[in-house]
Parts: sequence; C-alpha cells; structure tokens
Amino acid sequence: MSILQQERAGHVLMPPAVVASVAAPTTAEVLARMRPTLLRHQLAFCDNLEARKLGLVCGFGAGKTHALVAKAITMAALNIGHVSALFEPVAPMLRDILQRTMDDLLEEYGVPFTFRVSPLPEYVLTFAEGSHTILLRTMETWNRIRGQNLCAIGFDEADTANKRVAEQATRMALARLRAGNVRQFYAATTPEGWGWAYETFEKNAGEDTALIRGSSYDNPHLPADFIPSLEANYPPQLVQAYVMGQWVNLTTGQVYDRFDRTKHVRPLPLLEDRFGRPYQNQTAGKPCADETILLGVDFNVGNMHGCLALRRGPDLWVFDEIAEAHDTDDLARKVRERYPDHRILAYPDASGAKRTTNATRSDVAILEGYGFSNMAPSANPPVRDRVAAVQAALENGLGEVHLFVSPNCSKTIECLELQSWNEKGEPDKEGGYDHMNDALGYIVHRIRAVENAQAGRKVGSIRLY
Repeated sequence: MSILQQERAGHVLMPPAVVASVAAPTTAEVLARMRPTLLRHQLAFCDNLEARKLGLVCGFGAGKTHALVAKAITMAALNIGHVSALFEPVAPMLRDILQRTMDDLLEEYGVPFTFRVSPLPEYVLTFAEGSHTILLRTMETWNRIRGQNLCAIGFDEADTANKRVAEQATRMALARLRAGNVRQFYAATTPEGWGWAYETFEKNAGEDTALIRGSSYDNPHLPADFIPSLEANYPPQLVQAYVMGQWVNLTTGQVYDRFDRTKHVRPLPLLEDRFGRPYQNQTAGKPCADETILLGVDFNVGNMHGCLALRRGPDLWVFDEIAEAHDTDDLARKVRERYPDHRILAYPDASGAKRTTNATRSDVAILEGYGFSNMAPSANPPVRDRVAAVQAALENGLGEVHLFVSPNCSKTIECLELQSWNEKGEPDKEGGYDHMNDALGYIVHRIRAVENAQAGRKVGSIRLY
C-alpha cells in the first residue's frame, strides 16, 4: 500500500466528485456552524435577505471581508445550483484579500470546494444538496459579467474604487440579478467621505435598501494597541471614518483644517539642559550647531520651495523656509549659505531622482552635491496619505499636537490656512498654496512612515480585513 493510500481523503488529493461524496455537509449544517463565529454586525449582514441592496459600512479591523465571505457562503447555501459573484476593486485584492479569506472560512466551516484560476477565477462550493459557483471579478472589469444570470453579487471595499467605476459596476450588477431563490446585491466597505457607499446606501436609499454599521470597537479580537494606534496617528476626522465607520467630509473646504495659529504658530524655543537652563551660544529662532536640519523640497521650474524643520522629541518645528527659488541649485545654495555647517537631511519629491530643473543633473544629484543626504522614498506616497500625516501631526485623535511653525515662516502659514480641496476631491493646485505644503508633507509622511514601520505585532490567526 502506498503512502497516499494511507492518507485521509481530502479536496487536494481527490477530484471534486469524490470529495463531495465523502464530506459534503448540508446547507443547514454549514449555516449552523457559521452563526456562532460572527460578530453582531456580521450576523445582521448575513441574516438580512429582504433588501435588494444591502450595505455594511465599518471601520478598519471590524471584519468587513470576513462578513462579505460569510454572506457569500450564506447566499450559496440558499441558491444551490445557481451562480453568484464577488468583486474587489482591483485584481491584487482578489488574490491577497478575498481568496485568502475564502479559503480560510471554507476550511473553518467544513465546506468542500474547488478553485479554478483560468480563464477567470471561480469557486465551486459543494453541499449535500448540490453545488454553487462563485465567480471572482474586479470592479475595473465590471463589463465581464454581461450576459450572466446571477443570484447574488457582493462588492468588497467598493468605496476605495473610482466612484464612476463603482457606479457602473453597480448598475451592471443590479441588471444581472435575475436567477436563484434569493436575489441580493450586497457590499462591505470602509467609508471614504461622501462617496459611492453614502450615495448608494443612504443619500439615494429606497425602500429596497438597507444599511448596517459597525466600528473597530465591535471586534474584540483586535490587538489591544490597534485602535489606540489609529487614534494617535490619524486626525479626528479620519478616526470618525476609519474607526467609527461614519461618513465624514474629506473632499471640500480647507485641506489642513486642523491648523490653528493659536495652537501651532510658536517661536522656536531655546534648547535646555536637564536642569532647565538654556544652552550657551544659542541664537533665538535658529538651530543649535549640532542639530540636524530636515529639508522638505518641492520641485518646480522657476518656483522651488523648501521647508526647513527640526525634530525635538516627538515634535517637529518648522523654523525657516525658502519660497520661489529659481531652480534646485538656487534653493540648495540659499540653504547652505544660511546653514553652512549643519548636517542636512533632504526629503524631496521622489520624482527628483529622474528629473531636473536645470537640464544638466537630476534634482536629487544637485542636492547631494551640496552635501545634503537624500531621504526620499523610491516613490511618492499617495496624496491623501501625505495630507493625513500632516493632519495627524497638527492634531491627532487624542488631541495631541506635534507640529509647530515659527512666526517668520509666513508662506508656510499662509499655505496651511488657504489650500482647499477642489471639485475632484484633490488638494487644489491652482491657487499656488500647494508647493510649501507638499514640501512639508514629504518630511512629515516620511518620518511617520519610519516611526510606524515596526509598530504593532503579529496577531496569529486573527484576520483584520
């Protein structure tokens, strides 16, 4: 007898038909196994079978993808012999998030399944009563379900997709719901401002629409430091969205609305020794001789901007600025003239490694030529992440302030006060208030990224999707 013949039969070693005959549970058994494992908002999401359009809006770590997959299994059990579909905004999320969660929960609930990758990914779930097929698709390719007769369609993190794409995918999904015993369109997402989820499940909600809410606090399995870390690193507005799962305005008004002159505009203090006595030979408003200067740089031909800051403990102090320099060489020369002996770390626009404002050397190479150390990442962070980092430094969810600006930095103060969101939901670049804010943002985001790189700890088998 071979080794394989001695092993217990399973879906890896045996064809689907054999697996089904060996271990296929009834649909009632699967649903009974599932219910005790679900959080309250997840259970409400799975139990609602009346709404034609059903939404689950939660904060980070509240188990949205877990709920979505549990809902997909529920709909499969209620629609034996039919086909449903699950969507992620883009293909990598199908592989990295949805498939992993599907595999884990199907194994946990004892549902035999097969997975096919090509030509398009799909699962076939096997129950005692029969099988059900779940198609995996992306919202970017919503047109690929044209012609399908489906019983249920679920969207994961749809608010992170382009709004127009999400709207087109939704219309196509609703048009495909014309098969099966229980037909439903459902979505689980983190709220992203007054976007697709708000308009679909609240603003334009009809009698056939239902919305279920959850927060990060509803998941008792999260690490103890998970929510406090979000509150410490996100501004209050984003805490409302990403912890409490609430709609908040992220796309209009002042970009840096946490900036307040009474809180944030202060002269650079003198450094003191451990006895509270100022160090000797200090100049008011200037760094000490051994302090490292952080230089944020925004590259623009004929309109270079530089933001100079110091790190003192957990705080960042903007103490000087250079606005409207002719080119990178001009800006670097002015910085070096003002601070000839200081160590300077440059945090430039990451694109400066490949581009130039003077047609001879790259912008980063010019900065390095003046003795500045290049601290730029390989690519710029998303604009919204950079804005969120500055907002959190101005005032985080715990009310802590870690960013201050000297009164002499009039351009920085002006830009923080006056830059607004445009109609596309992006920081406005037409008013000219973006350059100094971008320079400051490169410093703040890079520092935050390094500080948080090792934050948190492994959480075993707990999934935070």
